Amino acid sequence: MKRQDLLFGAGVVALFAPFFLFPTLFRWYEEASGSHPYLMALFKFSVLATGGESLGLRLRKGKYIEEGFGFFPRAVVWGILGVIIAAAMKLYSAGAPRLMEGLGFSGTVAAMSGGFSWLKLLGAVSISVSMNVTFAPVFMTCHKITDAHILQNGGTLKAFATPIRFGQLLSELNWRVQWDFVFKKTIPLFWVPAHTVTFLLPSEWQVLFAALLGVVLGVLLSVSALRQRT
Repeated sequence: MKRQDLLFGAGVVALFAPFFLFPTLFRWYEEASGSHPYLMALFKFSVLATGGESLGLRLRKGKYIEEGFGFFPRAVVWGILGVIIAAAMKLYSAGAPRLMEGLGFSGTVAAMSGGFSWLKLLGAVSISVSMNVTFAPVFMTCHKITDAHILQNGGTLKAFATPIRFGQLLSELNWRVQWDFVFKKTIPLFWVPAHTVTFLLPSEWQVLFAALLGVVLGVLLSVSALRQRT
């Protein structure tokens, strides 16, 4: 284990340990998540998901930061995407259980606010599947485009002042990897089960858990990038 790995691990411990050591801070987190869910989503995703991408870079190239990586621009983009994800979670959490009610599974809406039950599990699966089949592919493609745009601008803040060439970047995507690996494998085999767990959690923990999954996303992006070279 190298010094950079020890520093990264120490940073992770320093970020999370205070919430377990100081109950007052933990209660503040719960209250802030309830009162300002989108602001908290911005913070969680900008820190955790960007950290996940940095971890992915470590796995891919042996270092957490490199010239042109654009840590700060990525953090800004992830913060914005985090707000969109938090909004999507609320939309699908409200809509999918009602859809299940319409299909004859009465009590699904009420079950989602109660303790664990098979009906709540069914509701969580319905939210996860509907979100990952419709929202996730569009989100993943947009994220891929923003990543490419940041890299094209050298990882600098110039990326925010430069128009994104959507047509060009879409045509340059490796759709074989995007479809065969990102869509066909990670969505059904990882994201659907992971988000099912997410929607079984109390509402104040759902966005945090989703942001923690951003760390896993960083690893998956690393694997996807390696596949594009083969």
